[in-house]
Amino acid sequence: MTTMNETDTDPETDLEADTDELARRAERAALRLANADEATRNEALRSIAGAIRERESAILDANAEDVEAAEAMLADGEYTRALVDRLKLDATKVESIASMVESVATQDDPLGETLAARELDEDLELYRVAVPIGVVATVFESRPDALVQIAALALKSGNAVVLKGGSEASESNRILYETIVEATPDLPDGWAAQVEAHEEVDRLLELDGRVDLVMPRGSSKFVSYIQENTQIPVLGHTEGICHVYVDADADLKTAEDVAFDAKVQYPAVCNAVETLLVHESVAAEFLPDLVERYEAAGVELRGDERTREVVDVDPATDDDWDTEYGDLELSIKVVDDAYVAVEHVNDHGSKHTESVLTEDPETAERFMTGVDAASVFHNASTRFADGYRYGLGAEVGISTGKVHARGPVGLEGLTTYKYYLEGDGHLVASYSGEDATPFTHRELDGAEWTPGRLSSR
Repeated sequence: MTTMNETDTDPETDLEADTDELARRAERAALRLANADEATRNEALRSIAGAIRERESAILDANAEDVEAAEAMLADGEYTRALVDRLKLDATKVESIASMVESVATQDDPLGETLAARELDEDLELYRVAVPIGVVATVFESRPDALVQIAALALKSGNAVVLKGGSEASESNRILYETIVEATPDLPDGWAAQVEAHEEVDRLLELDGRVDLVMPRGSSKFVSYIQENTQIPVLGHTEGICHVYVDADADLKTAEDVAFDAKVQYPAVCNAVETLLVHESVAAEFLPDLVERYEAAGVELRGDERTREVVDVDPATDDDWDTEYGDLELSIKVVDDAYVAVEHVNDHGSKHTESVLTEDPETAERFMTGVDAASVFHNASTRFADGYRYGLGAEVGISTGKVHARGPVGLEGLTTYKYYLEGDGHLVASYSGEDATPFTHRELDGAEWTPGRLSSR
């Protein structure tokens, strides 16, 4: 399992050939990995966790190189503070990465589950069974832990994976990838591959006959580029423009704590709040204390005209409502009611995560059913939108689309299904014509598919 380096000087045709071979190996590995039993996959995951702990010092040294280079780019104005913050690892973070891998191993096996069973006729039974997608390719930005999360989930769900991290994390990604591969020598060769050159990504996007799913994690512009340049299904989200709406019937102390957590707890991630909406009837009481608390935490605030009548903040522009800051910045807008809040969210949100703070269940229902987003919360911080916090073990990303998977995507989002038909020499001719045998179409509640199910009775 080789890593192709973006400083390679191979001609373009050689690069294409290398990428094609990488995809072929991944395709072959996926077919074998799909048949690896749960114990084998779980043991490999535990081996990865142990190897990450053993190589902690080397991982942190590699990460320090990336962070040093990123700080220089930050000083030149080419990187943002949010990007650098996402890049950093420490001993606690390395341990959390290893623990995450172990958590994935404890999840229920997503493969082989019978999703539906139906008798078509006597001794003619149809089963819909969960199986891996196949070969998944993922392109992600600065968080090195993303590489491990995605690889762990791919392994548990029986998928081969092609990984492309951002150049800002190249040293961190490289050692983490090498650690994963070296810890899994008994798995099919090619189950995990890493590419580093942009040209390799472009070539992968052309391989719709071998790559089954692409999962980009990055800017809106980047995800749009992926979608426009491939026929492979794309699963991912662009921006995380999340909102918190404080209703007239909110418990204002609770609302203050939740709104603060949603922005300040970790502002660099896609589930942090970017716009705070406040009902006009509580704005004068609610905003002054919260603004003071935000400013003490270093949050740069902007508000619409009605907000600025209550608190002294910078004016918001139309662009602010459509901006993912990814930093200690927040826009505030005073709204007439929950209907206006829902309208604002649907006009400016990115279908990621939204939250309503209210003690009125009817208002909560109105907001939660009216907002178009993958996750909608009641009296809780938007920061809960995360695969680990949802109990998924980890996530490959958050999908803001509506097809196949939505919200934090864990093991289930990396599976599809096959239909298995078990018969006893049945012929379609028997069910056609004037004396056709009728189908029974009887649901088989609780039935589980096993190979040769009928013959083993």
